[in-house]
Amino acid sequence: MPHVRHSAVAGAFYPGQRQALVTTIAGLLATARLQADGAIAAPKALIVPHAGYVYSGLTAATAYAQLAAVRSTVRRVVLLGPVHRVAVQGLALAGASAFDTPLGPIGVDQTAEAMLAHLPQVVTSVAAHALEHSLEVQLPFLQTMLDDFKLVPLAVGDATPAEVAEVLEALWGGPETLIVISSDLSHFLPYHTAQAIDQDTVEHILNLDGPLTHEQACGGTPISGLLLAAQRHHLQTHLLSLCNSGDTAGDRQRVVGYTSIAFLEDPNAIQ
Repeated sequence: MPHVRHSAVAGAFYPGQRQALVTTIAGLLATARLQADGAIAAPKALIVPHAGYVYSGLTAATAYAQLAAVRSTVRRVVLLGPVHRVAVQGLALAGASAFDTPLGPIGVDQTAEAMLAHLPQVVTSVAAHALEHSLEVQLPFLQTMLDDFKLVPLAVGDATPAEVAEVLEALWGGPETLIVISSDLSHFLPYHTAQAIDQDTVEHILNLDGPLTHEQACGGTPISGLLLAAQRHHLQTHLLSLCNSGDTAGDRQRVVGYTSIAFLEDPNAIQ
């Protein structure tokens, strides 16, 4: 019997009270818009960080601010993030009918999940999702920026980039489908070391050059799968933000890297 997956990190990674969360996200989006060079074309996919909002919320907001033009167009969000607490073989659905946040419930796209039933790398694991923050922290931003959408949540464990790309292909769709990959970059390096390593990692992503290791990005597997799919679909990349926790709310001895990158469809490319 499908269940509702309730928020696990509200009040820790982001505000747990509705009004405080609304105010926090509004502030992050407003700052992101002020700092932006300008709006870009509607993204097909986004890479966004998943730390607490005090650390990476503004970096994430630079990506989510790009969804203003597709607020009423996107009806399905395919959300992939790495597992941090429970090991899983393959890509795990949550076995849930909805994901709940302080902003309300988001329905899970059962039709889309059925489209994955034939893929052996797609499993169901309630445990993998129960305490996982990498997907959850994205949900309030999506709820703020999109009018009416359903979710396809996938917690990515031991899988190959090709297996991830196969899942993305099955759900690729058209402008109604947005792909979001949740990932931080390097972890716990000195500030300047992290800057150099993360810049190199981002250059690989911008050039659609994978695979990435888990040392480069904790979501290296889902990013690598996206890079394969992006090559096939001739997506163009656009760097929106790159920083680390030493720039936001942490010390500079052991930092975590964050980036937001948009992937855009080339209207002249033959799919």
